[in-house]
Amino acid sequence: MQPKAVARTLPPQHATALRAALIGLMALSLLVLQSVMAYAKPESLAPLAEKISPSVVNITTSTLVEGRTGPRGIVPEGSPFEDFFREFQDRNNDGDGTAPAPRRSSALGSGFVISEDGYVVTNNHVIEGADEITIEFFTGSELVAKVIGTDPNTDIALLKVEADGPLPFVSFGDSDAARVGDWVIAMGNPLGQGFSVSAGIVSARNRALSGSYDDYIQTDAAINRGNSGGPLFNMDGDVIGVNTAILSPNGGSIGIGFSMAANVVTRVVDQLKEYGETRRGWLGVRIQDVTQDVADAMGLEAATGALITDVPEGPAKVAGLETGDVILSFDGVEVADTRGLVRQVGNSPVGATVRVTVLREGKSQTIPVVLGRREDASGAAAPATEEEEATPTEPEVSSLLGLTITPLTDEIREELGASADMQGLAVTEVAEGSEAFEKGLRPGDILTEAGQQNIATIADLNGRVDAAREAGRKSLLLLVRRAGDPRFVALTLEDQ
Repeated sequence: MQPKAVARTLPPQHATALRAALIGLMALSLLVLQSVMAYAKPESLAPLAEKISPSVVNITTSTLVEGRTGPRGIVPEGSPFEDFFREFQDRNNDGDGTAPAPRRSSALGSGFVISEDGYVVTNNHVIEGADEITIEFFTGSELVAKVIGTDPNTDIALLKVEADGPLPFVSFGDSDAARVGDWVIAMGNPLGQGFSVSAGIVSARNRALSGSYDDYIQTDAAINRGNSGGPLFNMDGDVIGVNTAILSPNGGSIGIGFSMAANVVTRVVDQLKEYGETRRGWLGVRIQDVTQDVADAMGLEAATGALITDVPEGPAKVAGLETGDVILSFDGVEVADTRGLVRQVGNSPVGATVRVTVLREGKSQTIPVVLGRREDASGAAAPATEEEEATPTEPEVSSLLGLTITPLTDEIREELGASADMQGLAVTEVAEGSEAFEKGLRPGDILTEAGQQNIATIADLNGRVDAAREAGRKSLLLLVRRAGDPRFVALTLEDQ
């Protein structure tokens, strides 16, 4: 027998309370859902785009290109095709044997106004070599711009236009405050379409491409040819980057674009506005990163700092810095690697006295250095000297650490392009499969130091190997020079 169902009725006051509770729960759920959707997807970007569009400009450059005279040099003299190509060349001339008249070539790019009196920022590669630069504003009006200054190192150019009244402009923001995942807007003139807006997020920060002073923001906001020089905005309408490059196998946007960080751009722009050129600090050393094997060879606790590989004539040499010093801090800021040091030195004022802390022979010391100007630095080639003829002797040869080496002679120095006073050991062979080969050593390299001591003979090198073993070191640090460029390489010592 089935149990009998009994219907129960709630008292009116309880039913009302239940309905109110359910309505409240639904309202709360809707509010949570709206919050999640608002967090996942921003509101319309139209108000922001309308606010900042008037400050973004299209840039058209015009360059005079010399006329071409046809396909000279395509075929050698006496070839059966020579007459054919001469006739083809004559058709491309003006008919009287003269070269065609020069023609004008145009290019497109983007930029943005940073002051009401008409300063405009763009990329150097947008206006490089241009004879005439035309700025088109959002209203359709056009003005001719002049170049105030350029910086090829960061690919930034500063232009100036003369307008009848104040121009709409945008301000730079703090690019260091940008976080991965923040929303951004890119604006510019992609593929000549003009005043185009694309949105995305900050994909990564502190990217380096090829320059010493690179500090790029990576974004997936669509950037294409013609976007170069345009601004990258945050949601407050501040410029946090200048769109400069894309990574693409086909020349189109695949969501990997790079904008030079605003904190780099502002320093460059300020100097271009004041001096018409950049004035970066210069320390005057060649450096390399301290890798773990280099740290082990030097007995360092951590693989950090910048290892000095050479000290040419300059501020560092005057101050007393030496090859083999490890720069631990610069002007009170710890040095993590060479890239950070180069940027910090470059951002320092010319003529400033900074305190450089180095590790030398296991001891820390601080040395004051008066910075020079990077743009004034130039590597002067050593003057050629006459060499006395000498009777050739059979050179001493030895094999060690996968290397076949021999002391430098005048003949070897001349062959390798080394200076007459260079001392060291020339590498004549490198065993394939050896650690030395894997780390890039090749015949023609010159070893000038071992264990941070100068070497001139094979006996010197053997002595440094023995000293390293006695000190309990597992590897030996070598200073290797190739075509004058030095670098340190740590090679593992074989057990004996």
